[in-house]
Amino acid sequence: MTEAIQYFHSLSSPWAYLGGPRLAELAARYRVPVVCRPITVLTENGGVLLRTRPDARQRYHEVELERWRRHLGMPLNLRPKHYPTDPKPAALVVIAAQRAGHDAVALSHAFLRALWAEEQDTRDPAVLARIADAEGLPGAALVAASASAEVEAEWVANREAAIAGGMFGTPNYVWRGVIHWGQDRLSFLERLIAQDTAPAIATGRAW
Repeated sequence: MTEAIQYFHSLSSPWAYLGGPRLAELAARYRVPVVCRPITVLTENGGVLLRTRPDARQRYHEVELERWRRHLGMPLNLRPKHYPTDPKPAALVVIAAQRAGHDAVALSHAFLRALWAEEQDTRDPAVLARIADAEGLPGAALVAASASAEVEAEWVANREAAIAGGMFGTPNYVWRGVIHWGQDRLSFLERLIAQDTAPAIATGRAW
């Protein structure tokens, strides 16, 4: 079985948004798939929701976002209109898309971009359908499929796996059981993947 990057992330995380393009580029470069595993901040393991943190920590959070948006050249509103939000509606659509064989990584990033850069409400099914349509996917069908028991069960299973794995915040990029927490750890993830896949790439093995 082809090894994959397990991508545990919240559909409300600015850090998942900032890391999205580089994750996709990394996966393409090393010819490894990405499995989207949408979750939320895991308070069971000590995760703390942003708006419940002391003011000093919230202010510094904005400082870091400003640094990273400038560094990466990505549009991002420091205080988006529809944040805080419930990430579950978008997460369920991402799960439904992945189950249907679509590019869930691209759709996930589109939802995050809509929240953090385009002032869209990603709790709204009509908004989610419209964004999916813009990605070339069957938006209405995916929104309908997101209400299935199978999709809900996968959402729950992702959360349980993340808790059992010791995760607390998001995003987490997991390669062969090794967790890399935060988009600023993507370079470490790449080193590990490069180390593990170099012989296969050198010999031209199909993935």
